[in-house]
Amino acid sequence: MAIEHTIKMFGQDIFFQCKENEAVLAAMKRSGAKTIAAGCFGGGCGVCKVKLISGAATYKTMSRAHISTDEEGRGIVLACCMFPKSDIELEFLG
Repeated sequence: MAIEHTIKMFGQDIFFQCKENEAVLAAMKRSGAKTIAAGCFGGGCGVCKVKLISGAATYKTMSRAHISTDEEGRGIVLACCMFPKSDIELEFLG
């Protein structure tokens, strides 16, 4: 059974569950929350830009046209490329 974590949206009373092997954006879509804009679901369009406020996650490769290495180092990433490793809190920046 896959481990699930709670995703909370910063400044909103919105929560949804995400499996560790599931991208945060895919989990949001599955839950019906619609709090993060969705585009290509592959890291190329940049519309799902979020900031990790708390918690831990891993990431797959993101387009440097949308996320610089400096931004990634500050926790600014694309939700379609983010996989939770704990409960996390995100702020939508898109």
